[in-house]
Amino acid sequence: MAYVGFIGLGVMGQPMALNLARAGTPLVVWNRTPARYEPLRAAGAEVAARPAEVFERAGTVFLMLADETALDTVLGRGTPDFATRVAGHTLVHMGTTSPEYSGSLHDDIRAAGGSYVEAPVSGSRVPAEQGELVAMLAGEDDAVAAVRPLLAPMCRETFVCGPVPGALLMKFSVNLFLITLATGLAEAFHFADRHGLDQRLLRDVLDAGPMASAVSRVKAAKLVARDFSVQAAATDVLKNNRLIAEAARKADLASPLLDVCHTLFGETVAQGHGDEDMAAVIRALEARTDGVHPGGTPRTEGDRA
Repeated sequence: MAYVGFIGLGVMGQPMALNLARAGTPLVVWNRTPARYEPLRAAGAEVAARPAEVFERAGTVFLMLADETALDTVLGRGTPDFATRVAGHTLVHMGTTSPEYSGSLHDDIRAAGGSYVEAPVSGSRVPAEQGELVAMLAGEDDAVAAVRPLLAPMCRETFVCGPVPGALLMKFSVNLFLITLATGLAEAFHFADRHGLDQRLLRDVLDAGPMASAVSRVKAAKLVARDFSVQAAATDVLKNNRLIAEAARKADLASPLLDVCHTLFGETVAQGHGDEDMAAVIRALEARTDGVHPGGTPRTEGDRA
């Protein structure tokens, strides 16, 4: 079987690549931080010495990278290396970037003789570990059809969303709901806490009721335990929020709930909690209630007015 490449072994990328390797996919991987390699080696994946080696050995390359700069660097975009790396390859962009960037990358890869598929996923670290992610796909029909079976070890379901950037816009729609849902849940727990209610009882009531979901159950447990170990980092949520808000502004769309969440996650990160789970947005709510600026200084009476 032909090798498949995977570049980017972060919080999401490492468990995704592990599921590919454990399913028997001939896999060659690269990551900027070598410490992330050991579980992949143990699962049978081969490690490339540099990104170019992944493209030399694999016809299809999954990219789970943090941002546009990281993507351009790995692909050698803007240099003569770009055409060498992408020609005759299928590049699968699984991260989250602006739709405009993705559209431009699609055009450049196609012009260089490669194929491009958007495949952002819905889900955080635990679904990634369990192979329970949901993928949204966009691109030319033949490229999407070729990539779709490769996603099976990582994703419970896949949905085709038309041409690029349809998958990213669908991901934005999903994440808009996720962000507002998690923020509302945190606010509910903050409200209950400051009224002296048993937060474990609130969790149980929510879990038994019609609003319960996989997300609410996981995040409610974290809020009860004050466990902010990362599943989806607040910094990443803030980045996603910014991208969605920019897309809304460009389309002249109102997004009042998203905009409030954007501010709250900005305050969460400014308070030094960017590496904590998104449930840590409760810290921004607590700081506001306690009259503290995002930077940690007390608010004045003028601020409260």
